[in-house]
Amino acid sequence: MKIPKRLQPLYEDGLIDEVISQLMSGKEATVYVVASGDDILCAKVYKDAAQRSFKQAVQYQEGRKAKNSRRQRAMEKGSKYGKKQQEDAWHNAEVDALYKLDAADVRVPKPFGCFDGVLLMELVSDDEGNVAPRLNDVAFDEAQAIEDHTTMMEYIKRMLIAGVVHGDLSEFNVLVDDYGPVIIDLPQAVDAAANMHAKSMLERDVNNMRAYYGQYAPQLLNTQYAKEMWALYEDGELKPDTELTGLFAEDNTAADVDSVLEEIKAALQEEQEKQARLKEDEEEL
Repeated sequence: MKIPKRLQPLYEDGLIDEVISQLMSGKEATVYVVASGDDILCAKVYKDAAQRSFKQAVQYQEGRKAKNSRRQRAMEKGSKYGKKQQEDAWHNAEVDALYKLDAADVRVPKPFGCFDGVLLMELVSDDEGNVAPRLNDVAFDEAQAIEDHTTMMEYIKRMLIAGVVHGDLSEFNVLVDDYGPVIIDLPQAVDAAANMHAKSMLERDVNNMRAYYGQYAPQLLNTQYAKEMWALYEDGELKPDTELTGLFAEDNTAADVDSVLEEIKAALQEEQEKQARLKEDEEEL
């Protein structure tokens, strides 16, 4: 097919040799199947901010900091230069997440780099070379649903240990090849420690997976993997070898407000008495 304008620079630089077909066009990008030497890859062309229909960008960008202070100030002011930097940060977030998660043994498309707003990465396919379907196009028997759900919980756990929360995980952002699920679409991935919405995003991600696989294995609908993972993460107890159970006991102990207030009053009284003694000592001198 004719080489799209956004892919022309990559063709001229020899990064790709041919555009084979358009794979899909979504809310944030258009994806093409391209040839690069002997490899068949994906080229993800990000849409400009004005064209994207992803409406919660600010919420996802919380906690992302530019290394260059000038860039950071420009991003905060919303200048033309700053908007360009925000776009670059949006693109680079996915590249960074892919490299980080690949190193953490989470199945994601292997990244090859981001060039002029185009992400080159592995094309996830089956053993016959056919493009892997999305999870929402796959049906399971009960045993397979439980197995793949367990795999997804393990991947989400490894992501959290690596400090990454997907933030938009659903059956539309997971591919399924001959070896199981592969997580895709990570430009909105957030820093688990720096983004105040990370916990709620993790819960949504996990619960979306629970709901999908739970169609085929209803017993999964009672699991609480998100709460279990986050509690362990907050306590510094979430490790690569942590075996998740899906069980979580809510702490329903009511806070003893009166006792807390009494402790505060006692501490203030003690400080006042200390200051009074210091003043008396100074006057005696």
